Amino acid sequence: MTHTTDIRREGRPALLDLFSCAGGAATGYHRAGFDVTGIDIRPRPNYPFPFRQGDALTVLADLITSGDIDAYSAIHASPPCQDGCALTVGTNRAMGWGRTHVQLIPELRTLLDASGLPYVIEQPNGKAPVRPDLRLCGEQFGLGVLRHRNFELGGWTTDQPPHLPHRGYVRGWRHGIYRDGPYVAAYGAGGGKATIPEMQTAMGITWTDVREELTEAIPPAYTRWIGRALLDHIRTGQVAA
Repeated sequence: MTHTTDIRREGRPALLDLFSCAGGAATGYHRAGFDVTGIDIRPRPNYPFPFRQGDALTVLADLITSGDIDAYSAIHASPPCQDGCALTVGTNRAMGWGRTHVQLIPELRTLLDASGLPYVIEQPNGKAPVRPDLRLCGEQFGLGVLRHRNFELGGWTTDQPPHLPHRGYVRGWRHGIYRDGPYVAAYGAGGGKATIPEMQTAMGITWTDVREELTEAIPPAYTRWIGRALLDHIRTGQVAA
């Protein structure tokens, strides 16, 4: 992973993207000014930046032990959310996945704190034990999805932007009633859920057409906004506004 040292020498801070999936978060951080390296336990051929396949917690622990974590300036983590997300639990049951999901956040947070770097942990609304230091919604960025997300900020902070009123319903069937609206449901399949092209357009993600990757993705607009605030913190040592 010598490229991270080169990145920092050239002036773009390096960010480690844990549980990277296909790179929705990574693309936002890259647009904000970071160079990003992704880590995911599954192969992610659509990931648009340097990528290493492996268990995120193991890789992070090894980087801390070896001292190679010093090549990075910040860490983002999007651990599997299915353990605490009511929506995903229901979707999993409907699709017959039937997997048992473990809660990785406590162990992850311990390692992130040990890294000494500022970090971001992302999770959807639900029971997952993240501190909601920041809450973002697609309407704040003019997107075609709502996709509410909570972000725990470790070692830094920034102001919460206003949560704008929604302009209508999410299109689709819910509790036996079909409603139209300006947002699409970027999860699951059927019942008026978004098509792959609709999800790509609504979230601003064009480099993957894999449904599973799109349904798990963070819109890059979210992490572009976060990344700019995080860069201000790294470069000035001050709380970003």
